[in-house]
Amino acid sequence: MKAFGYTHATKTLTAESFQAIELPIPEAHGHDLLVEVSAISVNPVDTKIRANVSPEQGYKVIGWDAVGTIKAVGDNVALFNVGDRVYYAGDLTRPGSNAELQLVDERIVGRAPTTLSNPEAAALPLTSITAWELLFDRLQVPKNQSAKPASLLVIGAAGGVGSILVQLAKQLTNLTVVATASRAESVAWLNNLGVDEVLNHSQSLNEQRTQRNIDEFDYVISLTHTDQHLDEIIDVIKPQGKLALIDDPARFDILKLKRKSISLHWEFMYTRSMYQTDDMIAQHQLLTELASLVDQGVIRTTLGQHLGKINADNLFKAHTILESHQSRGKLVLEGF
Repeated sequence: MKAFGYTHATKTLTAESFQAIELPIPEAHGHDLLVEVSAISVNPVDTKIRANVSPEQGYKVIGWDAVGTIKAVGDNVALFNVGDRVYYAGDLTRPGSNAELQLVDERIVGRAPTTLSNPEAAALPLTSITAWELLFDRLQVPKNQSAKPASLLVIGAAGGVGSILVQLAKQLTNLTVVATASRAESVAWLNNLGVDEVLNHSQSLNEQRTQRNIDEFDYVISLTHTDQHLDEIIDVIKPQGKLALIDDPARFDILKLKRKSISLHWEFMYTRSMYQTDDMIAQHQLLTELASLVDQGVIRTTLGQHLGKINADNLFKAHTILESHQSRGKLVLEGF
C-alpha cells in the first residue's frame, strides 16, 4: 500500500519529512478495523510528532484524523461491518492515517455523518473528541440547556478545537460563550459560529471584560499559549472556577491558582486509547452522538481549507500552515 512516512524526526520541514513509501497491507485482529482511507485532516499533534519522535526502526507514518471505508474486521469486532463508512482520530501508539490502509480499534471509531462529504467528515474527529472531553468529561459542564446559566471563556478559539468547542457549548449547554481571537477573519469566523462575544487575546482580557460589563467566568478553556495568558486567566475567572487546557506550557506556576481555589483540568484525547482505559468505548459513543447532531443540522463541519490530494507536497504545505499559527478551522486532504 502507498503511505507517506519519515525515517527520523525533523524539527524543520525538509524533503525528508514526507517520503512516499510502499508498506505491506496490515491484517485486522481482535477489535481492529482495516480502513481504506478516503480523506484526512492534519492537526498540530502531527507537527509535534514529526518534529520530535523518530521511528524505532524503518518508517514512521503519522496522521490522526480520517474518514474511510472498512475493508476487513478482526475476530472480536461487534460494532461495525465491512463496507461501513467511518471516521476516527486513531491512536498515537499505532501507525497513522497518512496511508491508503490503516488499522484502528473499533472502540474509538464512529460511523461517519451521512450528510457530510469525506473531507467535511475528516475535519471533525480529533478536535471534536478533544472539545467534547474538555466540556463534558474534564469540566463536567451539564449537557442540558435548562441547567443553571454559567459562562465560558475560550482562549484561541478560531482553530480546530475551538471551532467545534464553541458550537458544542452553544448548542448543548446553557453557557454564555466568550471567545478570543486577534485577526479580523478569525473574529468573523467565530461570530459566524454563534459565540456571544469575541475578545482580542493580544490585549488585556480583563480590561476588555470590564469595559463590556462581562462578569467573571465560571470556566476558562485555554487552547494555546496558556503560560502567556495565565495571569489574565486568574484575573477573569471566578473564585472556585475551573481552568482546562490542552497545550504544553513551558512554565506553569500552579500556585497562582490557590488564592481563588481554581481547579485545573488537563485534556489529552489519546489517554483512553494509549492506556486502553475501561471507558475507551466512550469515544465511539461520542462520535456516534456527534454524527447524529451533524446530520440533524445542529453541529457543522469545521473544515477550513481543502489542500488537495494526500501526497508529500500537500502534507508539507499543511504542516507549514499549522506551524505558522495562522490556520482557521481544519486543513483537509483527500484521496491518493
